Amino acid sequence: MGIVPPSVTELREIAERYGLSLDDSALASFRDLMAPTLASYAEVERLHAERAPEPLRREHARPARGENPLNAWCVRTDLRTHEDGPLAGRTLVVKDNIAVGGVPMTNGSRALRGFVPRADATVVTRVLEAGGRIVGKGNCEDLGYSAGSHTGADGPVRNPWDPERSAGGSSSGPAVLVATGEVDLALGGDQGGSLRVPAAFSGVVGHKPTHGLVPCTGAFPMENTLDHLGPIAATVTDVATLLGVLAGPDGLDPRQDPGTAPADYLAGLDAGVAGLRIGLLTEGFGLPGLSDPRVDAAVSAAAHRLGEAGAVVSEISVPWHTKGFDVWKVIATDGIAWQMIDGNGLARGVPGPMDPELVAHFGAGRARHADAFSETVKLVTLNGAYTLGRYHGAHYAMARNLVPDLIAGYDAALSEVDVLVLPTVPHVANRLPGKQSSRAEYVGAALGMVHNVAPLDASGHPATAVPVGLLDGLPVSMMIVGPRLRDDLCLRVARAHELAMGGFPTPRARRECETR
Repeated sequence: MGIVPPSVTELREIAERYGLSLDDSALASFRDLMAPTLASYAEVERLHAERAPEPLRREHARPARGENPLNAWCVRTDLRTHEDGPLAGRTLVVKDNIAVGGVPMTNGSRALRGFVPRADATVVTRVLEAGGRIVGKGNCEDLGYSAGSHTGADGPVRNPWDPERSAGGSSSGPAVLVATGEVDLALGGDQGGSLRVPAAFSGVVGHKPTHGLVPCTGAFPMENTLDHLGPIAATVTDVATLLGVLAGPDGLDPRQDPGTAPADYLAGLDAGVAGLRIGLLTEGFGLPGLSDPRVDAAVSAAAHRLGEAGAVVSEISVPWHTKGFDVWKVIATDGIAWQMIDGNGLARGVPGPMDPELVAHFGAGRARHADAFSETVKLVTLNGAYTLGRYHGAHYAMARNLVPDLIAGYDAALSEVDVLVLPTVPHVANRLPGKQSSRAEYVGAALGMVHNVAPLDASGHPATAVPVGLLDGLPVSMMIVGPRLRDDLCLRVARAHELAMGGFPTPRARRECETR
């Protein structure tokens, strides 16, 4: 990079930004006083270069014409380091916000194009060591800030059940590739439903782990307290298998409690639901202006089928679920504007490894390609910059102070029932916005369906999205929420539901592939 001393003009602009009244003589004096500190910057840069790992070099290619009809693939590769392990023989796709060394990473944004990480994210290393075969990166939404699938720099990812509809986001490509059967498993991310919404719209299983259970080291962050990585698969058993590979501290991620030990997520998976208490979360149904009553009815019916399998099903209220959406919005807006946009992904003041090449590449690209950002990224940038600038982060502090109340609200309900059940998304997949759509329609199609999923990113509770059937030929999804670190319980209930259904339906695209 090289350290360039500032000019007096640059210092004048900085002084004005901070309300400092300094003439040119004073600014020149301060510039001279900065020299010893800037020399330390140069020395740190030299020391880092000496210790930086040699970049991995791996073969990769953009998908060939005709091989990517739903625009789910970002790049194809073929990586395998171990023949044995729990993932032996299984193929995986990685969301394109997760580093695969030697393979380009764009995070769905023109601002990051051309960046190639030197090393693998922790979750990628764990997958390869478990015998998994990584066959590519899946397209995702612009900087991950969309629960629709129309904001990515490579264009919309299309729903495998109806190509004119959204596949959900921001882990759009990975969910579609699992649904079509092109891969067995996928790694996704979730800061506001970004793993569960595409699982719901694509008709597959997605699990947002307890916050901190799966390390995010090597993934492009949005906001440390909201960041989650997790598995997507066609079956609950596959999700549980992959979670067992991913979970546990890596000693690097500050989001993780080093004393948290992962469970055996397969051990009790088929234990059934006899005697378990299932609570239909009142506030998750009948969302004004959003809920399709047929979706509510399908999810309720699925829960009551578990009652026929021996569970005790009842309704339960968590008033904080509705309030939690507001809490999440403030944390996401101010936090993303501060960390991901102004901070170029850096979480200042916390330990853990950081990628200076990624930070520098994105920072330069962000300034160069600002006009190419999606309308959702522009919105969070403007909104967050305004509220942070006008109110100095006070509302972010208020929202963070309310998170314990949100957690306590869910925990109180989970002391009366074992899991909570509600619709993952209040409606089936919406149509992709067209070129003539208004900005409000574009943003609504990206952010208007996360009311049930987003509060759980703020609270950190585990949540599993599973299909419950079809409505107008499109998947309907149920979400199962458990106590923190009881991811195994969510998956156990999800597995019982899967068995009660006799398996999940698959889109025509997958069935056609399987009969060839």
